[in-house]
Amino acid sequence: MADEVKSLWNRYLSNLQQHPLRTKAITSGTSGVLAGSADMVAQKLAGAKNLQFKRSFLLMLYGFCYSGPFGHYFHWLMEKLVPAARDSKTIVIVEQLTSSPWNNFLFMTYLGMVVEGRKWSSVKSQLKSHFPSVQLNAWRFWPLVGLINYKYLPIQLRVLFHNLAAVCWGIFLILRSKASVPKLATA
Repeated sequence: MADEVKSLWNRYLSNLQQHPLRTKAITSGTSGVLAGSADMVAQKLAGAKNLQFKRSFLLMLYGFCYSGPFGHYFHWLMEKLVPAARDSKTIVIVEQLTSSPWNNFLFMTYLGMVVEGRKWSSVKSQLKSHFPSVQLNAWRFWPLVGLINYKYLPIQLRVLFHNLAAVCWGIFLILRSKASVPKLATA
C-alpha cells in the first residue's frame, strides 16, 4: 500500500512540474469533489433527508474552473512580489487584505446564485448581513493556513495545501449559508 501511495505522489509531483496549471486545476476539482462531499455532510448536519448531488458537481466546477487557476496565478504572483523565503508574514497580510475578501465574496455569490439558485436580491441581502462576520472568521482561520503555506511549503504544493484547508472552510460557509436562508413554508 505504501508503495502505491509513494508512486501516486511521485506521479503527482511529476505532473506538477510538467503541467502546473492543469494539475492544480484538476487538484482543485478534486478538492471540489471533497467540497462536494463536505457539502453533503453540511446538508446532513442541516437536516436534509435527501442529498443533492447536483450541488456537489457545481462545487467541483467551481474548484476546477476558478480555485485552481486563481490559486496557481495568485501564489505565483505573491512569490514574485514578495518571496516567501524573505517575508512570509507580509505575503499573508497581502493575501488576507486582497484575495481573502474577494474569494469569500465570490464563493458566497456563486453558492447562492448558481448552487442554490437564488436571485441576486436574496444573495445581496445575505452578503450584506453575513459577509462581515464571514470575513472576520476568515481572518481568524486563513492567516495560520497562509503562514504554514508560505513558510514551510514549496510553491508547487501551496494550492494543494490551500485546497485541503478550503474543505473545512467550505463546510463553515455552506452551514453559514444554510442557517441564513429563510425556509419556504410548506402547505
